[in-house]
Amino acid sequence: MLQLLQRAAVGAALFYAQALAWAQLPPQAQAGDLIFRQGTEAVSHMVRTVDQGLYSHVGLLVGQAGAWQVVHATPSERPGQPDAVVLDSLAFFLAPERAHAFAIYHLPQASAAQRQAAVQWALAQQGRPFALQETGTGIYCTTLVWQAWQRLGLDWQVRFTPVDIPWFRGRYLLPSALAASPQLLKLEAVTAYK
Repeated sequence: MLQLLQRAAVGAALFYAQALAWAQLPPQAQAGDLIFRQGTEAVSHMVRTVDQGLYSHVGLLVGQAGAWQVVHATPSERPGQPDAVVLDSLAFFLAPERAHAFAIYHLPQASAAQRQAAVQWALAQQGRPFALQETGTGIYCTTLVWQAWQRLGLDWQVRFTPVDIPWFRGRYLLPSALAASPQLLKLEAVTAYK
């Protein structure tokens, strides 16, 4: 039994080491930049179908090279974790069971002080419920990063898309609309698992 547990621990360590190796960010990446991913879950497929875009999820980079984390609003990705704004390691956010591809979008006009303010606001939202419907208290991935920067006066020049399908009605900021903002500069091509 002990050998089985040791093998499982080594396997998990190798798995996350592979995810980290795959998830090397470009040197220009900074805290406050957006990290989009093409997710693997059913909700990711639903978002991509509605959006007709490449990405299904987005978060905000936190930290620095070698210690990146991602703050994002998400349905639970861990047992016992509520659907909420959470802070995860980059390796967890981009692990193969959650991501097929990712890309970093940079805000070239942002100052260091603005980046810090956007990140601090997003981090202060941890625990805020994830909600796709307008509930007044909930937030979803694109609106989290949009609001973090919009409150600092950034005009994203994005459109909210009307959606009218069962259980998913309203106006939504979809990932492709956010990625298309003229305020963003894509730092790297989409990276995918081999």
